[in-house]
Amino acid sequence: MIDAQKIDDLVRKLTAVIPPGLKEFEVEARKQVKAILESGLTKMDLVSREEFDIQVKVLAKTREKIDKLEQQLSELENKG
Repeated sequence: MIDAQKIDDLVRKLTAVIPPGLKEFEVEARKQVKAILESGLTKMDLVSREEFDIQVKVLAKTREKIDKLEQQLSELENKG
C-alpha cells in the first residue's frame, strides 16, 4: 500500500496552498484531507512499487519459459 509518509507529504503540499485567511482551519483541513486520501487510496487496488517490480520479473521469467516450450513444441512437430 501507499507509505504513510507519502500521504503526509501530499497532505502538507495540499494544505500549503490554503489561503492566509483560512490558516486557522489548516489543522482541521490537514486531518480531513488525510482522511479523504487514505479512504480513497484504501478503496483502490494498489500495490507497492516493490510488489510491482517482483511481478514484472516473474512475468518475464514466465514469458521466457513459454517461449522455450513453444520452440520445443515446434521442433517436435517438425520432427513428427
